[in-house]
Amino acid sequence: MNKNCAKGTFGYDLDFLRQHRNPILLKDSSGQNQLIVSPQDQGRIMTATANGLNGKSHGWLNYDLIQSKKKLPQINPIGGSDRFWMGPEAGQYGLFFKPNTEFVFDHYQVPACIDTEAFEILSQTNDQIRLQKNTEITNYQSTVFKVGIERQISLLSKTAIEQHLDLDLPENIRVVGYESLNTLQNSGQNDWKKETGLLSIWILGMYPASSETTVIIPLNPNTKTRSNPVNDGYFGQLDETRLQVKDQKVLFKADGQYRSKIGIPPQYATPYAGSYDPIHQILTIVQFSLETDADYVNSLWQHQAEPYKGDVINSYNDGPLTDEGTVLGAFYELESSSPAKALMAGEKIKHYHRTYHFEGDWKTLQKLSESVLKSSFS
Repeated sequence: MNKNCAKGTFGYDLDFLRQHRNPILLKDSSGQNQLIVSPQDQGRIMTATANGLNGKSHGWLNYDLIQSKKKLPQINPIGGSDRFWMGPEAGQYGLFFKPNTEFVFDHYQVPACIDTEAFEILSQTNDQIRLQKNTEITNYQSTVFKVGIERQISLLSKTAIEQHLDLDLPENIRVVGYESLNTLQNSGQNDWKKETGLLSIWILGMYPASSETTVIIPLNPNTKTRSNPVNDGYFGQLDETRLQVKDQKVLFKADGQYRSKIGIPPQYATPYAGSYDPIHQILTIVQFSLETDADYVNSLWQHQAEPYKGDVINSYNDGPLTDEGTVLGAFYELESSSPAKALMAGEKIKHYHRTYHFEGDWKTLQKLSESVLKSSFS
């Protein structure tokens, strides 16, 4: 037990989750870099630390919901810095709405297999765990998909981080990096077809927001930028105080106080997105699989003219559902998706999603951002 760890630290969250879940702890030989995985919550990565038990906890947790042990009827947003979902969310091939229902929140329903059901542990070492789930899921067209899911979660070494990001880490920062390698298999007898719907792997990370947190998404420099390469039609268009596109980058305010969401189509994307919190001096970077010429599902809450012209990168900022509503939590999300493939029976797709949390001074983090995200903080 870590009773001396303050709220906001990794030790506090480890203690809390051990009281209410059966978490798996991954760590390196030094004990400084650690990771919490919850098999009963779809094998999601709950949080991580770059500085042992007293280090900052980098994942956002919904303490009230976890502690209540309740299962909410539509969605159970317990948090976590890397969780497995499948897309599309809505549209004529959506997974989160029953057939012939309106695309409004009253009819929204996250499938249980990616919301409340457990994944099975296949193997485990000190710094890696493999989990699986075999299940069925039905889309808006009443197409039934038999799927096999596998997640391999790894705590990344300093050497691996440097290799993945092609850089030499400075000595004056702390960093924790982790990867989920996700596999989705058509485990049924029927081939999947575009005209009845396809599936994608969708990975979402929830992180604590501050009043000054900014999401930074670099744009592909080889693509001629249209007037607005950002999809901000999810919850209403945003003004320049919350969304800016300039110098081949997107800046999105992620303060956890205004419900909003953006997306980047694959032709404008790079395999990176990030965020910077100047209050806590944290740079978070995510790195993921990207195929710029592939089909990506469209998750807009409407019938869609182009259901396979969706986004590869999304970022969500939490906020009140109504003017009088309360905020679920001061969090934001960085998300990535795999392409949608017409898998034959037995075929698989894979998608990796890596997350890096850097802690250090402004100058050092700025240099890292410029190196990896090709962008400054403003």
